[in-house]
Amino acid sequence: MNPTQTGQSATTGATVVAGKATPRGKYPHIKRAGDLLFVSGTSSRLPDNRIAGAEVDAMGTATLDIRVQTRAVIENIRDILATAGATLADVVEISTFLVNMNDFGGYNQVYGEFFDADGPARTTVAVHQLPHPQLLIEIKAVAYKPLAR
Repeated sequence: MNPTQTGQSATTGATVVAGKATPRGKYPHIKRAGDLLFVSGTSSRLPDNRIAGAEVDAMGTATLDIRVQTRAVIENIRDILATAGATLADVVEISTFLVNMNDFGGYNQVYGEFFDADGPARTTVAVHQLPHPQLLIEIKAVAYKPLAR
């Protein structure tokens, strides 16, 4: 087992990745099915449960930054893929969930720092809410990384 992984099942190829925020339910960060890697919906939540791109002042007013959150999400996906020997270049499909479609511009700008027009197929949808009120974005991904034969 890769030392960056915990809880890998030999029969399912499912992995919870050490050093990443613990899933909020009974699911892995990543699951292999043959030559495909499926990355569960990933947010900007940090291992200590803080949210990257979310600041709360002394009065309780939250400031949320879609650019910081998007960058953190994609970097989390990059790190999760690395545990299976894959990179962002191996991603073939991305599904993005935004709480507010007004954040599309900031999300799209940061997304373009990691992917170009030859990158993965992509779908972006607006959702009513995500599992934490400070989350603006969640992304799930599918990567193609053939098993060594």
